[in-house]
Amino acid sequence: MAIAHQNDPDLIAQLLADPGVWVVVGLSGNEERTAHRVARWLKYEQNKAIIPVHPKAEEVFDEPGYASLADIPDQDIKVVDCFVNSESVGAVIDEAIEHKDRLHIDAVWMQLGVVDEDAAERAREAGLGVVMDTCPMIESRRLGQYGAAR
Repeated sequence: MAIAHQNDPDLIAQLLADPGVWVVVGLSGNEERTAHRVARWLKYEQNKAIIPVHPKAEEVFDEPGYASLADIPDQDIKVVDCFVNSESVGAVIDEAIEHKDRLHIDAVWMQLGVVDEDAAERAREAGLGVVMDTCPMIESRRLGQYGAAR
């Protein structure tokens, strides 16, 4: 049985402070979705480059979208931020593990309410940092040093 995941506050602070690229899985042009609001905050308030990943591969915030991590051209990715449900996140984590060397992925971040202990363990075993069941906007506000979270 897996041990319940506890987020590393130092990892969270490092990921939020680093200017690296964030892939936002589940990001579409639907402004009503939480992924849209968080991605806007990451890009415009945190000055992070974002890459939308969604089955429709929509352009969002003038950034080209991709249907999957496999479709993203080679580059350095800091975080794969997962806005999918707990039942679907394992497949996203597995895809991040599969492409971590090609995309130089440092960490996976499962959003508030998204929990998959087995996927988190697979990610850790593959050498990825793991943040689970929280939101970067919430963590930024909690840390109080990375801009206003709205």
